[in-house]
Amino acid sequence: MSIELIIFDLDGTLVDSCKDITRALNYCFEEKGISGFSEDEVRKMVGEGVNRLIEKALEARGIFSFKEPMLECFINYYKEHITDYSRPYPQVKETLNQLKDFKKAVISNKLTDLSIKTLNSLGLLKYFDFVGGSDLFSERKPSALPILETIKKLQTSCDRTIIVGDSELDIKAGKSAGVKTAAVTYGYRDREFLKDADFLIDKFSDLLNIIKLIGT
Repeated sequence: MSIELIIFDLDGTLVDSCKDITRALNYCFEEKGISGFSEDEVRKMVGEGVNRLIEKALEARGIFSFKEPMLECFINYYKEHITDYSRPYPQVKETLNQLKDFKKAVISNKLTDLSIKTLNSLGLLKYFDFVGGSDLFSERKPSALPILETIKKLQTSCDRTIIVGDSELDIKAGKSAGVKTAAVTYGYRDREFLKDADFLIDKFSDLLNIIKLIGT
């Protein structure tokens, strides 16, 4: 059955935002006299939303306090520097242009306003019919709920939907929702975390062939 709706993850899938996230995190940690993190370290921590990022980062430094002030600091700094270094991955804009006849949505564990600001700043917002962050739903990925609510909102069905993401969270959410799953291999997770996806995408334009294949 052919695809009508393509749901995308944001960070690590459409946009490489790791440097800006790292800089925001390190700014707040260094303000408290706590040592920061490398981009590689942060890349392994992102994906579950800002609350979990702050928790993981504090735990990595053996700290179990400061969460609320760190969270406020991070969001305030990140809002002002959200796309200083972030860029769409290669072929993203070109491929989205070729997918203009499909319904498209972004479901991220990032906050909704930060997701919209990222997409808008990078000229990507116009491609999407809907953008939903972790604060818009009662559950976040790997729950199927954000996918199911998005499918309902955009008036299609699970068997006509595919989710494209870079982590096991996207794959688990997709499998639970009963939609097709595609994992990009250039994102924030190693290939071993992506083994359960229906399709692997080494470069973003591979998605075009996958969509055609599903429809044949």
